[in-house]
Amino acid sequence: MKHKRFFHLNSLRLQLLFRSLLVILSLLILIGLFQYVFMKQFIYTNKIKSIEDQIHLIPDDVWKHDIETSQNVKRSRPMVYFPGVNITFINQKSTFLRLAKDPHHSYFPKLSASTYKQVMKNIKQPDNTMSLIKKIDGHQEQVIVLKPIVFDGEIQGVIQINTPTESLRDLLIRQMIIFLMLSLTAMTIAFFVFSSVLKQTLIPLFTITKKVEHINAGSLHDRLPVNQGQIEMDRLSLSINEMLERLEEAFKAETDAKEQMRRFVADASHELRTPLTSIHGFLEVLLRGASSNPDQLNDALKSMYGESKRLRKLIQDLLLLAQLDQLPTFQKECCFVDELILDMKPQLMLLAGNRKILFDFPSPLPSDINKDQFKQVVLNLFSNAVQHTNPTTGVIQVIGKANEKELSLTIQDNGHGIPQEHLAHLFERFYKADASRSRAYGGAGLGLAISASIIELHGGKIRVKSKLNVGTAFEIVLPLT
Repeated sequence: MKHKRFFHLNSLRLQLLFRSLLVILSLLILIGLFQYVFMKQFIYTNKIKSIEDQIHLIPDDVWKHDIETSQNVKRSRPMVYFPGVNITFINQKSTFLRLAKDPHHSYFPKLSASTYKQVMKNIKQPDNTMSLIKKIDGHQEQVIVLKPIVFDGEIQGVIQINTPTESLRDLLIRQMIIFLMLSLTAMTIAFFVFSSVLKQTLIPLFTITKKVEHINAGSLHDRLPVNQGQIEMDRLSLSINEMLERLEEAFKAETDAKEQMRRFVADASHELRTPLTSIHGFLEVLLRGASSNPDQLNDALKSMYGESKRLRKLIQDLLLLAQLDQLPTFQKECCFVDELILDMKPQLMLLAGNRKILFDFPSPLPSDINKDQFKQVVLNLFSNAVQHTNPTTGVIQVIGKANEKELSLTIQDNGHGIPQEHLAHLFERFYKADASRSRAYGGAGLGLAISASIIELHGGKIRVKSKLNVGTAFEIVLPLT
């Protein structure tokens, strides 16, 4: 299924875009909150500092003049005037005297008497002003600055300057609106920029997806590009390629296994049918009257006995192969392979007949083996050598060698040899390099397959070398104990 729509809810590109924008939005909100807090503090502090600086610049004589002028009935214009603020004098009797007022915001707050007394006590401190921001009696929030006044060495009272914070809040709101507009502009730009960047960034992923969608059982040999300029995508491509390689090998192995099974069933059926057909034919002959002839009866019984022995051996070999396929391993014990071979010498000489047998074991060959199974391998290979050598001039050598890690046991003959094209298939089940010779000795092509399975379960391997008119050598390699 192809997903080409950019705004599909499950689109990776859309999810990455939204998450990136969400991160930016979160950062902008966080920056906005910090900006609001610090800007508010800065604006309010700056306003208070400005008023305090102006207060400190005014001499006490000027304050005295304005206070005395305000107490007269005929008031003259005050000497101190701050635009946008209200100025009030509070004497020690807590009497309030207006010195100047803002025509737009004439309200002046009345603080507690203890607050004014506290300001008067701070007269000797270098910075003897007090500032606060308060909202009193439901009126607008005010910035209030208090300063004690001294005339002729005596404390006369407190000068109170106040101004509403409305203009400061308006300035703060304007700044936040500007920040919000800039943030929206940045988010819009980020949306289009990220859309383009993500599209280019995800091209390798889309390439991998498109390639994988077209891979099926018939195209497992296809591979993904692994040099796309992104380490993660290259690693993903490499992993998928390795998986495809394993799938290809597994698919090929399964195909080969099915073909081998098909051949196995066909060969087993053929091998089983041949002796059964012979037995059936002899029985038909006997039923037609041959049983009355002693010679014909004896020949038929001998032939049926031989075919039954061949059938029995074939079934035993098939059962053994099935058991070996199911066994991950079997019980082994430490023994000397050279001693085991020498114990089998009488049996091997009986099989060899008039052929010459040579044993060569220059050093001990210790290994962990299953004696019964290993004997069967030796007998299979030795019987194979007997079949392919001349009964009178044949020579069979059994040679053992060892190094630091492994031992080798070689059974070599001087027979007519095996063509090179057959060597790779010798250990396949029911494979016969010389079908006529196998039939003559009652073989079904399972001996070498059984031998190879047994040696593999021992953790070893079996190899073969052969040259026409020179001979054949089977080598068993096992780990040393």
